[in-house]
Amino acid sequence: MINLESNIPARDSILRSIRDHLAASEPYDAVHDEAKELTAVTLKSDGVSPNGYGPNLPAGGPQRTNSLIQTFKENLEAVGGHCVVAEDETQVVQAARTIIADLQKTSLRARRIALSDSPAVERLFRDLHVSVDEITINPSRAEIFGYDVGVSAAQYAIADTGTLVLESEAEKHRLVSLVPPVHIAVIEADKICFTLAEALAKVNQGSELSPTVTMITGPSRTADIELTLAIGVHGPQELYVIVS
Repeated sequence: MINLESNIPARDSILRSIRDHLAASEPYDAVHDEAKELTAVTLKSDGVSPNGYGPNLPAGGPQRTNSLIQTFKENLEAVGGHCVVAEDETQVVQAARTIIADLQKTSLRARRIALSDSPAVERLFRDLHVSVDEITINPSRAEIFGYDVGVSAAQYAIADTGTLVLESEAEKHRLVSLVPPVHIAVIEADKICFTLAEALAKVNQGSELSPTVTMITGPSRTADIELTLAIGVHGPQELYVIVS
């Protein structure tokens, strides 16, 4: 026979812990509510698209692109990411240089930098001229854990959630984007979709699906240990996105 009374102290302790951690999460609830309000404002001003899945953004051209960039930036920053919008390649280089210089003033160092094998990323860092100890293209699995920053491109982005979509068929990005404490991603503005469905349709339009499709929404976070939010446990603790 199970003595239910003997389990009461343990039950009370568990419930008390849950209450304490729920109270500690209130600041993050405020961020979530702010993101919801931003989405509601967009829906109210733009109307709902005919398919009912989101804002009725302009059909095409600069106006639609600007709307998507702004929505992506707001939603990425709402989950703790950083977004810089660059007008041309010179501004992309300047943005990356500033990010690394600022990181070098912190405990994150940014002295050893790992690049994916994307030609665009390699070209960017060829013109960067920053003071670092090492820049390596696609380091091995054994070496990658010694790098401070990983830099990759992103094939698509989802404005609705501030999410990056990386395809392994396009570049060797997986370790570079997931292991170092800082991930810097570069994406072209016209690769930003509004919804997940739109992004998946683009991923599937090729002749073969990439072996690995990685979706990244902000820095790595988990709360599976005693409901305590922890940043950077299963991946980068900082995410910077440069939209060009």
